[in-house]
Amino acid sequence: MKILKILCLSSLLWLTACTTTGGLNLPTDQAQPSTGEAGDGSYRSVPQAHRPIFPSGELQPITPQHAASNGVAQLSSPVDLWERIRRGFAMPNLDSDLVTDREQWYTTRPDYMLRMTERSRKYLFHVVEELEMRNMPTELALLPFIESAFNPQAISPVKATGMWQFMPATGKEYDLKQNAFRDDRRDVLASTRAALDYLQKLHNLFNDWHLALAAYNWGQGNVGRAVEKNRRASLGTGYAELNMPMETRFYVPKLQAVKNIVDNPGNYRSTLPLIENHPFFQTVDIERDIDVALAAKLAEVSLEDFKALNPAVNRPVILAAGMPQILLPWDNAAIYQRNLEAYGGSRLASWTVWVAPTNMNVSDAAKHTGMTENELRSLNNIPPRMLIRAGSSLLVTRSAQHQNDVTSHVADNGQLSFSPDVVLKRTLHKAGRNETVISVAAHYRVSKESIADWNRISALTHFKVGQQVVLFLPAPINGVAQKGLPARSNAKGKPTRTKSAPAKSVRTTPRKR
Repeated sequence: MKILKILCLSSLLWLTACTTTGGLNLPTDQAQPSTGEAGDGSYRSVPQAHRPIFPSGELQPITPQHAASNGVAQLSSPVDLWERIRRGFAMPNLDSDLVTDREQWYTTRPDYMLRMTERSRKYLFHVVEELEMRNMPTELALLPFIESAFNPQAISPVKATGMWQFMPATGKEYDLKQNAFRDDRRDVLASTRAALDYLQKLHNLFNDWHLALAAYNWGQGNVGRAVEKNRRASLGTGYAELNMPMETRFYVPKLQAVKNIVDNPGNYRSTLPLIENHPFFQTVDIERDIDVALAAKLAEVSLEDFKALNPAVNRPVILAAGMPQILLPWDNAAIYQRNLEAYGGSRLASWTVWVAPTNMNVSDAAKHTGMTENELRSLNNIPPRMLIRAGSSLLVTRSAQHQNDVTSHVADNGQLSFSPDVVLKRTLHKAGRNETVISVAAHYRVSKESIADWNRISALTHFKVGQQVVLFLPAPINGVAQKGLPARSNAKGKPTRTKSAPAKSVRTTPRKR
C-alpha cells in the first residue's frame, strides 16, 4: 500500500509538470532549447508572452554610476509636473556669474515668477509630453519662460510672435500658417511642434545643446560663423567662448537660472504653484464653421480662457477648413460635445468670407457685402485712405445667400492687402517773406505738425526768404488731378513756384491684430 501511494504521488507530480510546461497549445512563432529527455539541444515552441531573454556576452556587474543614470527607471511616479521635469534634466549645467545674476533677478521678483508659472499650467504638460516622446531634455520645457513668459500672444519689437517667439519667415519654414484668419505661431500644438523640430535640427547641427539654444536666439548662421571664427583662431568653440550679442550671452544663463530655481525652489526662497501631472486640455474636432463666442458658451468656459487655449484664432469665427481642432479644458470637452448636440440654433457661424473681385474702395465693398462702411472697416481693421486690393479675403456678415462654410483654400491662404488711395509726391516750396510753418500749412491745407515732421523743425518756425520747405502733396494719377487740395497761388494771385523732386509713395501698413 505504501508503494502504491508513492507511485500515485509520483504520477500526480509528473502530470502537474506536463500541465505547466507542455500541456498548452503553444504557438509556433518562437523556439527555445529543449531540456527534455534527449538533452540534445533540440527546439520546441514557446508562447510569445513567455519568450525568454538571453544575455549576450559575459555578464558584468552594474557600476554605481550606471545605477544612478537615467537608464534606471524610477519606481515611483512624479508627485507633480515639476518633479517630472526635474527627472528629465539632461543638459550640462552652466555655472557662471551671469547665471547668478539671473537667479537674483528672478528671486527678487516673486510676483513675476508667480504670474509666469501660473500661466504655464495650461501648456506645460503638453510640452513635457512632446519632449519625452522625442527623448529631448526636459529643461527645454522651461524655454518659453525665457522667450515669452509662457504668453502665446506675446509679440516682440521685431515681430517674433507666440509662446516660442517665431519670426514670420522661420514660422513659414516650419509650416506655421500666417493668414487673415489665424496665426499658427500662437497655436499651442503647432508652435510647440515647430519649436521642437527646430531645436532638434539645431542640436543635430552643432551637437551641443547650449550652441543649439544660442542659434535658436541668434540664428544658426551667426552661431556657425562665430564657431568657425574661433576655430580658425584656435580658440574654444563652446557657448562661453564665443563672441555674441549681449541678448544671446544672457540667453542660456536665463534658462539655467530658471532650471536651478525649479530644481530646488527652497534654495532661492521661491514657491512653485502646484501643477498636477495630468493633461490640462483635450482636442475637440470642429466640423463646421462656428463663432468663437458660441464655442466658448457651448464649452461652458469664459471667453478669456477659451482664447488662452486657442490663441491662434484672431477673428470672431473659427473656420473649420483651416482649424479642424480646438483645445478645451480637460473636463469641458465632454460638456462641449453634449451641448453642441443639444444646440437648437439653425447655424453656428454669424460670419463668412468674401473675396474682393477687383481693387475697390471700402464704400463699394460694403455695398457688395450688405454691411456699412464702418462695420466692414472695424471687422477687418482697414486703415483710412486705403483701397482693398483684388483677391483680398474679408470677413463679412453671413447672409441667407452665403450659408456654405468657407473652403479650405480660402481658410488656409486668405490674405488681406491694401494700397493707398492717394499717392503723395515730394515737393519743394520756396519760402517767401514772413512765411512760417503755420502759414505754409494753411496755404497747402496740410497740418503744421506734418510740415514740422517732414522738415525736422518746430511747428513755430519762421522761414528765411528763399528757404526750401519739403512737402508731400497728392500727385496726379494717370494725368488726372487728385481731390483734396485747392489751386495754390501767392498773395498776388500768381501760382506758387514749386520744384518737384523724385516721386515717392507713402504706404500705410495695416496694424496687426
